Amino acid sequence: MTNFISPDELKAMLSDGGELALLDVREEGAHSQSHLFYTTPMPLSLLELLAGSLVPRLGTRTVLVDAGGGFAERAAAKLTDLGYRDVACLKGGIAAWEAAGYVLFSGVHVPCKAFGEYVEHHYDTPHIDAEVLQAMRDAGDDLVILDSRPMDEYQVMNIPGGIDCPGAELACRVHDLAPDPGTTVVVNCAGRTRSIIGAQSLINAAIPNPVVALKNGTMGWHLAGYELERGQSRMAPSPSAAALVKAQACAQAAGQHFEVTRIDRATLAQWQDEAEQRTLYVLDVRDPSEYAAGHPVGVANAPGGQLVQGIDEWCGTLGARVVLVDDTGVRATMTASWLVQMGWDVAVLEGGLEGFEMTTEMPWRGPAGIGQAGKNEISPAELAARIAADDVLVVDLSPSRDHDTGHVPGAWWAVRARLADSLPKLPQKSLLVLCSTDAIVARLAAPEASQLTAMPVAVLTGGTMAWREAGQDLEAGLANMADVRDDTWLKPYDSDSNVEDRMRAYLTWEVDLLQDIERDGDHRFRLFP
Repeated sequence: MTNFISPDELKAMLSDGGELALLDVREEGAHSQSHLFYTTPMPLSLLELLAGSLVPRLGTRTVLVDAGGGFAERAAAKLTDLGYRDVACLKGGIAAWEAAGYVLFSGVHVPCKAFGEYVEHHYDTPHIDAEVLQAMRDAGDDLVILDSRPMDEYQVMNIPGGIDCPGAELACRVHDLAPDPGTTVVVNCAGRTRSIIGAQSLINAAIPNPVVALKNGTMGWHLAGYELERGQSRMAPSPSAAALVKAQACAQAAGQHFEVTRIDRATLAQWQDEAEQRTLYVLDVRDPSEYAAGHPVGVANAPGGQLVQGIDEWCGTLGARVVLVDDTGVRATMTASWLVQMGWDVAVLEGGLEGFEMTTEMPWRGPAGIGQAGKNEISPAELAARIAADDVLVVDLSPSRDHDTGHVPGAWWAVRARLADSLPKLPQKSLLVLCSTDAIVARLAAPEASQLTAMPVAVLTGGTMAWREAGQDLEAGLANMADVRDDTWLKPYDSDSNVEDRMRAYLTWEVDLLQDIERDGDHRFRLFP
């Protein structure tokens, strides 16, 4: 039997001090249209892959949200089968929440985005317009532009001359990049949040340089009519020994100011022993390349700047404990200083990586065995032959962004959670082949699809990745759509049309979040003098 709770009961849970996993089980794009402030996206299509990391404690009080259609109830049944013991659904979904007089939000990573606006407003983070920065560049002013996004985002577009320095790296690497205290440090991202948090991080670290955020980031630069660089790979170098000493002193002072808790290995061990009673996330906040070269066994990688930008990608339980680790203490401390202000119960592990068993094996997210080929699978060569004979129906369950970039020729795109609606629309063939980017989602969907069609069902071994590696042709575009494309949130510059209008709307949305969270009243943000 599915348990239901009312909007009023859920509203009370949000302020009662207990742990709560509030999960939106719709696709990410649908979630981005309208949702509760603290809901974490956990699409039903990916539930088995995300549940264990987002909600690691099976006894966590969990509430599922949808917009009707029975998706929350289906997710509740899956979670119960996985061993979760305290699962309920919001009766009436987001419509009931709104009807009760409560606020709904659009967008993604909303608590983090709203926090950025909160920081700028309450701490008066200095910023400059694109026109002012261009004038400084034209005048030859002494400045350095630091892009606080990960390298893959930086390479899409960057301010001319800007250097990639992801958020948690700023306090580490700025000392070598701007050794003269007279050098102005400009921090940017694509929009607002990471520009604000990045600039304020350097101010909080008390570096001697003038620091400003570039208002509206690369989007603001583009809207002002200036050219952007694309495909660049300038990366701030790792800190020198002298710079690291400065960075550690700055981080220590910031940690004391923002009351960052520090724990030893014995306390961590105690918290790990208590993980059945209190949820614990242990996260390595170093750069992904450092993590890949060696990391603590069982510890996930959450690069510090991205963790502040989108903590809901790693932590799905409000009220949980969060422990951050790195090698020098700088990135963990600076990241923790922001999570404290966001209202999280966070601590930094003293001694960093010392004493951990290290590995280069990446953590596996999902059910055991699902990463291995099963008996009902078909190789790329076999599938190519069936396609040539026109006796196979291929359905691609990859993210629509991946499908658009390249998929098995003739494949239809669909959403796993809605195959019951999609499959009847499609032609009948002698074989149904499911594929996805790496075959994982296709393997999860295969038993479900077998209950929905009379066609035999197989999975493309290795997914689209294996198809590409085998040298088979790929088809791009979104011609064969068996479902509505609501599985992913598209950035304003991901569109082929009305890009400038989308940018302006996005930037306005970010600014307006400040008044929206005041109306909602559920945020847990803290201010420090």
